[in-house]
Amino acid sequence: MLEHIELFFKSIFIDNMVFAVFLGMCSYLAVSKKVATAVGLGAAVIFVLAVTVPLNWLLDQYLLRDGALVWLGPEYADYNLSFLSFILFIATIATMVQLVEIVVEKFSPSLYNSLGIFLPLIAVNCAILGGSLFMQARDIQTLGLALNYGVSSGIGWFLAILAIAAIREKIRYSNVPAPLRGLGITFIITGLMGIGFQSFGGMLTGGGEEAPAPVEETTAEKVIEKKEIKEEIDSKDVSYNDAINK
Repeated sequence: MLEHIELFFKSIFIDNMVFAVFLGMCSYLAVSKKVATAVGLGAAVIFVLAVTVPLNWLLDQYLLRDGALVWLGPEYADYNLSFLSFILFIATIATMVQLVEIVVEKFSPSLYNSLGIFLPLIAVNCAILGGSLFMQARDIQTLGLALNYGVSSGIGWFLAILAIAAIREKIRYSNVPAPLRGLGITFIITGLMGIGFQSFGGMLTGGGEEAPAPVEETTAEKVIEKKEIKEEIDSKDVSYNDAINK
């Protein structure tokens, strides 16, 4: 349970897709002019990540990685289809994006029109593919953790685009210097927000750890110390004998 909670908060705040690794920036910048549009796209990204990451985890576990085909029989244990990872991951993502596009067009034509070309472009959104590739790189062990990672990564991206959309709506009425208007001030705000999100790292790293036990002296250090003590004793004996002889 603790592992699930840690992965959830870490994926949202510390390893945020936008602020930590700058994935999905094209949609993040283009569709963040209005909060309503940003909410729609963010919800679509959460859904696509929540579905594609677990599906791609199953593909990785039972088809792609080295020895994954052992369930077909011992003769398939040496097969390694990892070179197909990109093709199958992208095919899974494209299928889910098409499903989302059909659902949005059916139930919310206004949102479908406002998202425009960026809805089908979720299929080539690097944040979506990055979620599956990071899942593979993290070597996530269970389907539950894969689902957790997909949902939390989507929520992190959703919070990022929602925050910048709210700021951009308000900043229209601000007196921004002419050279910084538009993408200039947006990049600056994104950088500042990234610094703010990285500050959450202290919540899950370094807190509550026990102080390290004192390191014992090595054998070499003990030998050197004993040698120094012996030399000091010998020098005192010599000086004492010299005093008696005189």
